[in-house]
Amino acid sequence: MSQGPIESTYAAAGDRYERVPYRRSGRSGLDLPAFSFGLWQKFGTDYPFATQREIILHAFDLGITHFDNADRYGPPHRAAQRNFGAVLGGDLAPYRDELILSTKAGNPIGASPYLRGGSRKSLLTSLEHSLRDLGTDYVDIFYHHSPDLDTPLEESVGALVSAVRQGKALYVGISNYLPDRAHAAAELLRREGVPLLVHQTRYSIYDRSPERNGLFDLAQRDGFGAIVYSPLAQGLLTDKYLESVPAGARAENSAFLSPDVIDETYRRRTTELGKIAASRGQSLAQLALQWALRRPAVTSALIGASSTAQLDHNIAALDFPPLTDEELALVDEHGIHGTGLGL
Repeated sequence: MSQGPIESTYAAAGDRYERVPYRRSGRSGLDLPAFSFGLWQKFGTDYPFATQREIILHAFDLGITHFDNADRYGPPHRAAQRNFGAVLGGDLAPYRDELILSTKAGNPIGASPYLRGGSRKSLLTSLEHSLRDLGTDYVDIFYHHSPDLDTPLEESVGALVSAVRQGKALYVGISNYLPDRAHAAAELLRREGVPLLVHQTRYSIYDRSPERNGLFDLAQRDGFGAIVYSPLAQGLLTDKYLESVPAGARAENSAFLSPDVIDETYRRRTTELGKIAASRGQSLAQLALQWALRRPAVTSALIGASSTAQLDHNIAALDFPPLTDEELALVDEHGIHGTGLGL
């Protein structure tokens, strides 16, 4: 059950823009924080709202102004948007002009054919619901969440264009598109005068698809930014699974991570990556985040957190010196594409 607005005593930290650097998204005029905050997991009704609120406000105090959501995030679907909407209405409303709020539509959220896919009906109806969930008149970025090969691309792109022209989104993005379709979408959007701002794609030491399939090169040619999600590979790029799968860990009940992939090969490679991180005085998670941000095409890396301490730890990745060529070569030696992901 989502929370209603509460009487707030919150005042944002005065030094909030001194911690996280900002990067330009492609050839747009928009800067985004190097770390964006994602509400994909642990922001549904199965986690305490008070903890969610504390983490969101702490993220803003650290200078994270971009909060990434989707109609699908929960559980149940839309719960993460409603919970964020409660924080926005109760605490962050005075700072709305400083926030970049994004949402996505197109992944299945119900049995109806209108609750999935890239049709105009599905995308624009979902956006209307999302605006109500969030308690705002517009989102800053509206994404098509995943490509729909059964719907003409022109229709999906047209819905994104309509969202901007109706004043319900300032920018548009796509997510999980392969390069050819991403380029086609960028071209269609350019012709309509609504350039593609950003593409959200999975990327980590263990999943290098965007650099292998040319998506990052395309981003620079077509002028859009890349926001990368799962830079810690669902926790595989931490020390969490080096001994066993701990009780309550994501691998126990996630559709995106199976205990079967946590084998000796994974543990051997991850242990070696951990040694590289230790030689730099940082954790493996911090190394992995730094590594993901090193690419010029990457505007921002999406991170989540289950506590403010975890958020602080991840943000501290920004405090370390750049990875040297020798360190990057060692990461390449042990961070083999597909490790732990079944690729």
